[in-house]
Amino acid sequence: MILSTLSKTWVVDIDGVIFIHNGYKELKANEHEKPLNGVKEFFEKIPKEDFIVLLTSRKEQYRNITEKSLKENEIRYDVLLMGIPMGERILINDKKPSGLKTAYAVNLKRNEGLKSLNIRIESEK
Repeated sequence: MILSTLSKTWVVDIDGVIFIHNGYKELKANEHEKPLNGVKEFFEKIPKEDFIVLLTSRKEQYRNITEKSLKENEIRYDVLLMGIPMGERILINDKKPSGLKTAYAVNLKRNEGLKSLNIRIESEK
């Protein structure tokens, strides 16, 4: 996927994308989650001026544990939305008058991480 040089908003699911999907088992306070393959490298490539929204169906009661896991693994974000429905996530946006697409969707295989996701910013050609 080749993206423009404009600042972006990244919307990323946590379970099955950043950390292994635990099958909706309860999280324990001493649990140490490790990022899936390529996750840390992917997040390091996101420009500092970009905005990152993380989504999860995890219940609000697991916010502290989730935030701790993200911090321990140096995964940055601007907003963490918890307790959202498990179903489809739908992003609706308008195209720029130039024709530039302003919305993309990527469906990854659960628990495979982000290593295979190849994103390039237009100016890196």
